[in-house]
Amino acid sequence: MTITITTAPCCWGVDDVANPNLPPWTQVLDEAAAAGYGGLELGPYGYVPLDQMRVSEALRSRSLFIVAGTIFDDLISPGNRDNLLRQTDEICALITRLPPPPQAPGQRFPAPYLTVMDWGHDERDYAAGHSDRAPRLSEEAWAGMVANIRAIADLARERHGVRAVIHPHAGGFIEFEDEIARMARDIPKDVAGFCLDTGHLYYAGMDPAQTLERYADRLDYLHFKDIDRAVFDRVMGQRIRFFEACAQGVMCPIGRGAIDYPAIRSVLTRLGYAGFITVEQERDPRHAGGSLADVKASRDYLTSVDF
Repeated sequence: MTITITTAPCCWGVDDVANPNLPPWTQVLDEAAAAGYGGLELGPYGYVPLDQMRVSEALRSRSLFIVAGTIFDDLISPGNRDNLLRQTDEICALITRLPPPPQAPGQRFPAPYLTVMDWGHDERDYAAGHSDRAPRLSEEAWAGMVANIRAIADLARERHGVRAVIHPHAGGFIEFEDEIARMARDIPKDVAGFCLDTGHLYYAGMDPAQTLERYADRLDYLHFKDIDRAVFDRVMGQRIRFFEACAQGVMCPIGRGAIDYPAIRSVLTRLGYAGFITVEQERDPRHAGGSLADVKASRDYLTSVDF
């Protein structure tokens, strides 16, 4: 089992590119390198510039690579298809021209990947973590989302050679166990894989280790995060958006929360997982002063449990 640990700009509070409090992207690169990471994700569309020469030089000067780009947008609305495909084309054109990530023996698909997440629906954002009260899509809307994801995956693969991976996300329309199972049925693994996120699985009421094993044949890429159980219990009693919960500290450095990482390590060893695992810890960007210490603590913990 050969694993490379990477990180992501969300650890610095970078989720909404319109947020005026985001740190400069070069600061994120500086601190990722300082914490001992060799690579990181690109972050949301529009955060890191699409200037290949500028970004390549910034990465090379810090001995970094980009492991994945991100589609984090409304995957449901038919009218958003052109926007989704434009983002896909521009992101993939950039990430495939940057310093390349290493490839591990046994890795199913080469990095960089394109993580695909649904987002932007108040009715689900306020129901994050609450399967019993979260509205589900109609048959027509679900079919439209599947068609959009297929179009994204096909464009990424056929034009750029990039593997699209579907990321179930708290507060989106692909979050809960029934939705993940349905997505696995409706989008074949030759079209797109999965990027399962231990924190989002836990937030949505699933056992992360068991869920990774259940979808072993789709597991192309992984995100790791941890949940502060006391904060989680509190925010589950509030009517609150997902990122508002993150601003309250529901995510914590890995190893300090409720998720059983030795159990996850055992599952991944048994599965022979090879490739990348990205450390994440969403937060309010106004608290990014603690990001360097936290991402280093997460990396140090994972090393201590043999990742």
